[in-house]
Amino acid sequence: MRGLLVLALLLAAAACLAEGAGECGATPPDRMALRLAPCASAAQNPNAAPSSGCCSAVRAIGKQSPQCLCAVMLSNTAKSSGIKPEVAITIPKRCNLADRPVGYKCGAYTLP
Repeated sequence: MRGLLVLALLLAAAACLAEGAGECGATPPDRMALRLAPCASAAQNPNAAPSSGCCSAVRAIGKQSPQCLCAVMLSNTAKSSGIKPEVAITIPKRCNLADRPVGYKCGAYTLP
């Protein structure tokens, strides 16, 4: 019981620190990139249709902020997984996400 209280306090403290903690809040972009696993083929092949799971993951990350989405797509985890950033940045458009950050500069790339 005491362990649960300590865990709850740690989670509350982390939540308070999350604001402004980074592009994706308290979650590092490299860990957030794991959520893009359903996008593996779509992030390597510009002709591959993104799955609904991929589009849901991109939508969820993009809702946090364009900075988060960009950081995730350019993260070391994404790159080591074989994701091509120039292809990955086209996924929001290929998913037909109406609220995607069109024209947002993401490193050397611009979101279409």
